[in-house]
Order: sequence, then structure tokens, then C-alpha cells
Amino acid sequence: MRADAAAWFEERTSKAEDWTHDLLLDTKGNTTVSVVLPALNEEPTIGRIVHQINHVLGAAAPKHRRLVDELVVIDGGSSDRTAEVAAAAGARVESRADILPNLPSVPGKGDAMWRSLAVTTGDLVVFVDADLQSFTPSYITGLIGPLITIPEVALVKAVYERPLVEGSTVVSAGGGRVTELMARPLLNLLWPELAGIIQPLAGEYAARRELLEQLPFPCGYGVEIGLLTDTLDRTGLTGLAQVDLGVRVHRHQDEVSLSRMAAEILRTAFERLERRGDLTRLDEFGTTLTQFARGADGFTATVSKTMATEHPPMNTVTEYLDRGREFATS
Repeated sequence: MRADAAAWFEERTSKAEDWTHDLLLDTKGNTTVSVVLPALNEEPTIGRIVHQINHVLGAAAPKHRRLVDELVVIDGGSSDRTAEVAAAAGARVESRADILPNLPSVPGKGDAMWRSLAVTTGDLVVFVDADLQSFTPSYITGLIGPLITIPEVALVKAVYERPLVEGSTVVSAGGGRVTELMARPLLNLLWPELAGIIQPLAGEYAARRELLEQLPFPCGYGVEIGLLTDTLDRTGLTGLAQVDLGVRVHRHQDEVSLSRMAAEILRTAFERLERRGDLTRLDEFGTTLTQFARGADGFTATVSKTMATEHPPMNTVTEYLDRGREFATS
């Protein structure tokens, strides 16, 4: 690991228990916190997550113990009872299709995250995946800890062990397959200053709104690598931190889905290289991924697009700026 990455790792890596509820209450002051859960068909898990946030940190907690000012679920068009369960547990539910309706919605988590900025107001925004089976409120306190106490930190990534659970079989740390086989080698090669980032694709992170407003948002699987490398470009390593949240248990995708994920992440990374002038032939690269499956008559091919659709920085969107002026007037 490079010296700068190693020094950053020692200085900016902490544990969730380092950021206690009482410490953050004493330090938070007038800083406001929004928690966002992008969700699509997460009925089995979302109620428990929302309930814990709401009753320990949010509106249902004693007023003097509240750290979360806003809890919003962005429903991506669920066909199950995700929205109803989340609302019953105490979240405000917003339909992704109704947010900035003049700007066409694009499938993907990044699209929901980008639109969430238009329906939240917190100075700090925390993103949490809605399929977590291991969630505790320490996920929130851990992620906002460095932001509340260290002014130069702008983005905090989660760190955790990701076991691969298949029936009764548990493989310790076997869940981060795209991270270990593609994302980490990619960063070590092309962004070596980020070699100390343990979970570059972590779906749980927190950031200052003023940073998020300035960043483009990849709409799909590339959102994590895009936000991470773009933050590095804006703030340097001093703007980043990571917090160990323990163990993360969630559902896993099959290898075909993981391959598409990897292809989109690579495309997002290459687009960043092109923007900084390190890559000048991106238009000559392929834009599809061909995968194969064996059937009764032999192998058949499936072709998927790998173009990484992206939304512009929110502070360039007229509808968002108009919303800010409306708040200021009111």
C-alpha cells in the first residue's frame, strides 16, 4: 500500500462503537440528518430497519435522544407491500416516479439516490440498503460520526464483513465477490491512493449534502465507485473516512448478475479516466456484455447493455434549484 493510503487508513478508519449516541448528541448542534432507504420489493426486511431507526434515533425516540431528523424510503415501484410496511413503521415514503417527474427515471439504485436529494433537507444524508438482515442503529451513528466531529470529512464509507450464506452453509467474508475480484484490484491499479478503502462498493455511506449536490450520479451499479472516485477528485483523501459496522448480512445475487454489475462498474471507472484525460478512446470500447447459459440445445447467448447512464450534479438541475428557493422563501 502506498504511504499516503497507509497513513489515511490509520487516521480515518474507525469502529461504529467509537461514535456513541451521547457523543453525537453533544456534538451535533444544528446539523440535520436525513436517512434514505432506496427500496424495491423489500417487504421482508424494510419494516424492521425503519422501526429501529425511528424508535432509537428518529421521530419515535424521546426528543432529547433524536439524531435523525428525516427518514425517507424511496420506493422504486415495488409490486409487494414495501411502501405500506415502511410507512407503518414510521418512514415517509416517496415514489421515485413522482420525484422530478419532468426528468425521466432510469432503472437503478443510483437514480433513486439522486432523486432523494430533491425530497430531503438534511445537511448530512445517510444511504442504507433496504435488504439488510443485520441492521442495527449503530450503522447510522457510525456513519455520521466522522461527519459530525471532523469538519474536513465529506464522505464516510461503511466497512463490514460480508459472509456468503447459502442455506446452512456460511462462508466467512465470501460475500464480496465483485469487490475482491474486480473493484479492489481496479482501484489499486488506477486509483492507488484509495487502496486503503476496504469496501469500495459498500451500499451504506453518508455524505454532506453540499458534496452530493456537486457530483454526477451513475444510475445503476456504478454509483458507489463513481461517488467514491469523484469525491477523491474534489476533496482528496482528507475528505474520506470509513467506519467498521461489523457484519453485513443480505441477499446475494447469482454470478450472471454479478458479471453485469462488474461490467457496469468498469464502464463507470473508465468514464472517470476519460474525464481526467487518462483515457482518450472510450468511444471505441464495447458497450455490451455477452453471457452464455447452457440449455437443452446447447449454449445460448444473452447480450446486456453496459453503458453507464448518469444524472448530472443536482446543483445544475433547475427543478432542484427552484425547490431550494421555495424553501428559502417559506
